[in-house]
Amino acid sequence: MSNSFPGAEPPAFDSTHFRRALSQFATGVTVITTRLADGTFVGLTASSFNSVSLDPPLVLWSLAQGASSMPVFSGNSHYVINILSGDQAMLAERFAMRIDNRFEGVDFELSYTGLPILKGVSAWFECHNRSRYPEGDHVIFVGEVERCDVTPQPALVFHGGKFTSTGP
Repeated sequence: MSNSFPGAEPPAFDSTHFRRALSQFATGVTVITTRLADGTFVGLTASSFNSVSLDPPLVLWSLAQGASSMPVFSGNSHYVINILSGDQAMLAERFAMRIDNRFEGVDFELSYTGLPILKGVSAWFECHNRSRYPEGDHVIFVGEVERCDVTPQPALVFHGGKFTSTGP
């Protein structure tokens, strides 16, 4: 199928203005986890999570092209998307930091494929790394959900450049 639309015009704004406008859309907060071939766990904070399909069960998230973890997430067969609960802002901050071992002192259990599921999350999805789509400065990952669980509770939300909770 060919795209018959003309190309987009150059943006009528700068990246700072665009980022400020995007910050008005409240997003849930996730930590995506996987592991290296040597067994070392890898995780990162991402707010770019969305459902795609119920049948088959598909979800998506995106990662910056230049992220140091790009080769790991691109090459691994599975990852876990952990939906953070309202009281887990410290985990979101920890997994966004540039530190050697983001998992040090973090409670988790292992998924069916041996990947970290963080304790206390609202939900988690263990995904087969189905497909990847480079777009702009990010890669969109589509995961086919093989297992998931939910513990309904207030969610962690990112809005206006800060974390908040959907709970009281």
